[in-house]
Amino acid sequence: MIHIPDLANATPIQILFCILSVVTLATAFLTIYSKNPIHSAIYLVICFFSIAGHYLLLNAQFLAIVHVIVYSGAIMILFLFTVMLMNLNKENEVHKPRVTRLGAIVLFCLMCLVLIAVFINSKPIVGDYTTTGEDFQSIKVLGKVLLNEYMVPFEFASVLLLVAMIGAVLLSKKEKLEK
Repeated sequence: MIHIPDLANATPIQILFCILSVVTLATAFLTIYSKNPIHSAIYLVICFFSIAGHYLLLNAQFLAIVHVIVYSGAIMILFLFTVMLMNLNKENEVHKPRVTRLGAIVLFCLMCLVLIAVFINSKPIVGDYTTTGEDFQSIKVLGKVLLNEYMVPFEFASVLLLVAMIGAVLLSKKEKLEK
């Protein structure tokens, strides 16, 4: 069973966790639900910052800073420039039928119910906790792991971002040539 903390007797960290969780879920929902792409991008940035707050609560400061720099910085700037280059106008936009919106809302509610059921029925992992003495917060250790064990996925991610950026530029150029 999940233990939901009583907010009257909660520690400041538990209260901060609850606040960050509400902000994360609300801005993630608003990112998807917002009709304006610029507002969606702003909600996504707020969501990324609240996730970085979760990393700070988990005592992963380096991961939080990298998350802010990479996601809130570079990727969101790329996303905003893509949205600006595409020049999305309300007049040319095809409106989705109400059935599609209703289907999306029903699917969202079903996914929420499934996740709640999974969390309620989950059992905590109980066992011995052994420590190796190695500091996994160290940038040196993280660099060794990234560039030795995870070198190929790391390079795939960089190539994927490069292809996405090239695709965005080509899409914007194609629209300008057609006009």
